[in-house]
Amino acid sequence: MCHRGSARTAPCSADRLFCHVYGRAKTASQFIPGWPYSFVAALEPGATSWTAILDAVRLGPIDDATAITAAQLRGVVERLITAGQWQAGDPAIVIVSDAGYDVTRLAWVLRDLPVELVGRVRSDRVMRLPKPPRMHGVNGRPPKHGPEFRFTKPETWPEPATTTVTDTTNYGKAETQAWDRVHPRLTHRSSWLDHDGELPLVEGTLIRLKVEHLSKDRDAPPVWLWSSKTSATPDDVDRFWQAFLRRFDLEHTFRFVKQTLGWTIPKLRTPEAADRWTWILIVAHTQLRLGRLFRILPGVAGPARSERDGLVGVGDVSGADALAEDPVGPALVEQDARERHDSRTAAAAAPRPGAVRQSVVRATYPRGMMDP
Repeated sequence: MCHRGSARTAPCSADRLFCHVYGRAKTASQFIPGWPYSFVAALEPGATSWTAILDAVRLGPIDDATAITAAQLRGVVERLITAGQWQAGDPAIVIVSDAGYDVTRLAWVLRDLPVELVGRVRSDRVMRLPKPPRMHGVNGRPPKHGPEFRFTKPETWPEPATTTVTDTTNYGKAETQAWDRVHPRLTHRSSWLDHDGELPLVEGTLIRLKVEHLSKDRDAPPVWLWSSKTSATPDDVDRFWQAFLRRFDLEHTFRFVKQTLGWTIPKLRTPEAADRWTWILIVAHTQLRLGRLFRILPGVAGPARSERDGLVGVGDVSGADALAEDPVGPALVEQDARERHDSRTAAAAAPRPGAVRQSVVRATYPRGMMDP
């Protein structure tokens, strides 16, 4: 994501890059000067669009995006292991990314960590199938790669190793086809330019996802995903494409941070100021996310309205169960935080004529952890 700069401050803003942003129309994309950031966030299950932002790194003019992302992911995973969030015997951590990342390079660099990478790949890619078994009596050097797998030519597709069909609420029937041990043919270019020795064979599972329709009955082109896990089961395939769809929750996080918290409003002049402002908003977003429990469980932080404008009763229910039963969106929690801040301000001020009753009512409003 790009932290926007300003033409008026252009001479004073160091280390800026031209960042690609999307406009309102389909063809309204443009490049603007700004500071690009790489975010890592934990996705949540259930009916919620909240994400837990774990790290943010600003990319410099000479930084390699893949190398920075790999180092960033390694640091996050190692901190999670140190904190006891992942232990030996637990399922591997699934990392999902969009098409702008070299998922095969990330899988190779992070192969020593307990992670499984899932990334979207372009629909015009050409990959390779596993090499066929060597026939007896054939001379010469054995092949390293198998036949080509062209995404745009179904005649090059062999029979899939796994197929699944899932009924969805918003997209109709979701059908997947998966092929095992599919890999790209690497060359000494891009992120593999400085690789020492022979280029590796990074095999994984190629997944083709096709749904009946998008929202508003729009046509849905197929989506191609590549996972670093080989010999994936049908449950693994369904888990991977469903995890990829949850990645779009991060787009809601960016919109919330920009439009509600005002990430791109200040006209900052230095990259250090942009870093400080970014982390201030990450802390604010984290406080709002954690404040859901104190909004949903009124016995902890006072009365709280749900999205149905009713009070949530106090019962023998955990915070996770309460969130699953009554999700609270980011904007609603932020609105509640403003109301609590206003109530404290009114309670501390001297009562005015005609406002004594309102001041007393606000003074009795319980104070919780959402108070600034």
